[in-house]
Amino acid sequence: MPNLVVDFDKLLTLAGTDLGVTEYREITQEQINTFADATGDDQWIHVDPERAKDGPFGAPIAHGFLTLSLIIPFWGELFDVDGVTTKVNYGLDKVRFTSPVKVGSRIRMQATIAEVTEVKGGAQIKVANTIEIEGQERPAVVAEFLARFYK
Repeated sequence: MPNLVVDFDKLLTLAGTDLGVTEYREITQEQINTFADATGDDQWIHVDPERAKDGPFGAPIAHGFLTLSLIIPFWGELFDVDGVTTKVNYGLDKVRFTSPVKVGSRIRMQATIAEVTEVKGGAQIKVANTIEIEGQERPAVVAEFLARFYK
């Protein structure tokens, strides 16, 4: 169950709402390998643990886009809207991969609703997301996620 569930009619009032943080999730080599298989990005810094030990990060790292894609399951922990017929991931605005995520790291997401605007038949929200790495000061990803909700 998400931290916050609101009715569509209250959505337009939520700009500035801090949605809190998710639980931590561990990034595994199996996840990284599966992502590499799905995308064709099999660069050694992701999928070759032996070679990666001697690489620039000292271990395999998750693809930046793998870490970014976890916004979706993290999102489900934080927020939902009732009273809508359709929910759409509309896109991303600013995205930055600010720190590598080594295999075995635990990450979580903090999110704040930055903007809410009306669109034809519904509403769009812009959410400021920060994916944090446990025990590190610098986050893994900072991104503005756009979602639309239609009545």
